[in-house]
Order: sequence, then structure tokens, then C-alpha cells
Amino acid sequence: MRTEITVDGTRISFLSAGEGPLLLLLHGTYWSRVWEPVLDTLAGHGLRAVAVDLPGAGRSGGQLTLETGAVPALATWVERFADALEAGDELLVAGHDIGGAVTQHLAVHGGRAVPRFALVNSVTYDSWPVPGVKRFRDPEVAAAVSVEELLSWRETAITAAIARPFADGELDDYLSPWRDERRARSWLALAGAADSKYTEALMPALRESEAPKRLVWGEDDAFQPVSYAERFAAEVPACELVRIPRAGHIPMENDPHAVGDALGRFFSARSPS
Repeated sequence: MRTEITVDGTRISFLSAGEGPLLLLLHGTYWSRVWEPVLDTLAGHGLRAVAVDLPGAGRSGGQLTLETGAVPALATWVERFADALEAGDELLVAGHDIGGAVTQHLAVHGGRAVPRFALVNSVTYDSWPVPGVKRFRDPEVAAAVSVEELLSWRETAITAAIARPFADGELDDYLSPWRDERRARSWLALAGAADSKYTEALMPALRESEAPKRLVWGEDDAFQPVSYAERFAAEVPACELVRIPRAGHIPMENDPHAVGDALGRFFSARSPS
């Protein structure tokens, strides 16, 4: 179910399913659509799964800038979104892509306790920005991009990320937000603010963290190779890697049951399973 709520005076859109403890699902260079295939499975584990569109992304209003699109600012905004949902003192969160950087920041610096978190084909260490995003860190390049050019580049990226044939209308659905000039500029701001310094700076604290963590990873990801997940799982305490075979950067689209079940069992358990 798609719902809207107001945060900072801006209309914010999110998908939700289920009842129970709130599980916040964060996207990165895509939008809440990436989480749609696993929502029912998460709900079946007794969770209230909420996949939010960041400001200027997906179906949300607003527009990101280079300042508000940076990881620390996004994490602060996520906390205000949680306030609007009347979340409690703790926050369960899973992040995909750059949403995983926001998740890691919340776990280390958030105003709420994060008793456990998950990363799904997330950026880590110095794995990002990937070349297709890094080019837009040049303000002159970003300013010269047209909506049509961005759509073409996003089509290429999504085709590689999903790593399977599209159903009728599926590609158009994924691309639909970026047909809007405001959302296209918001995506370019997110790309322009992408910087691995944010994830690298979090690693000392994460290496000391005993909170349960789960990595769920499509093994065939060409953007965020599973080798980064292997390193993270080896270096960070209480961290388990769940591999999703024959899945790409958006494994929710390749094996939604496996991804949803891996996340659902983890977040609905009192201890890692």
C-alpha cells in the first residue's frame, strides 16, 4: 500500500505492509520500488515494513541538494521521517545501495538506538561511487545533463542491476520518477554528494559494534561486488552474510522470497538466526 505523510512541510511517499515492529527500508540511487517485491514476505514475519521515498525520489515531493543529499544529512532526515511515523526509541533498518551508507550512519551516530540492521548490496568502505555515478560529482557535468540523457543512463544501470528480462511495463515503471525534471535534479544531487569518506569513517565504530548485523547479497552484483560483503562480514562483529545466488544488484527482483525471508527472520528474531 502506498501512503503519504508530511515531513518538514513536504509530502513524502512510502510503501508499507504488515503490522508489528517497524522496519524501515532505505533505497539509494533507485527508489522505494526496489523493496516492493519483498514487502509481503516481511509482513508475513510479523513486521511493519515501510519503504520510504527520500525527498525528491520516487513519488515524494521535495528536492535534494548537494548538502541534503549527503549521507549524514539523509540520516538526519530519516530520523525526522521516523518521528512522523511515531516510531519508538529504537529503529530497525535495512538499506540498499547508498541507503546502506545511511543505515550504517544511523547505527553509529543516530539519535535512536539501532539494535540490529541489515545491508542489501550496499555501498561499503571505498566501493562507491561507481563510475556511472561518480561522473556527476563534477558540477558542470551534472548541470549539463538533460532529463532524456539521465533516463538513458538510468535505463542502462537498471537493466544491469536487475539482471533478468523485464516484464511488460516494468522498465517504464522503474524509470518513471526521472521523467520529472525536479526528481532528475534530485537524483543528480544524490550522485554529486556520493562520497566513500562517509562509509570509511564509520568502520572503526562498526568494528567495535556488537549489535547483530546481516548482509544479504546478490552474488552476481557488478556494482557492489560480494567481495566487499565478505570483507565486511569478516571484520565486523556479530555479522552474517547471506548470499543470494544468480542475483544482481537488486536481488529483491531476482529472488524476492529468499531476500524477504532472510531479512524477515533476522528482524523478527530476538537473536541472530
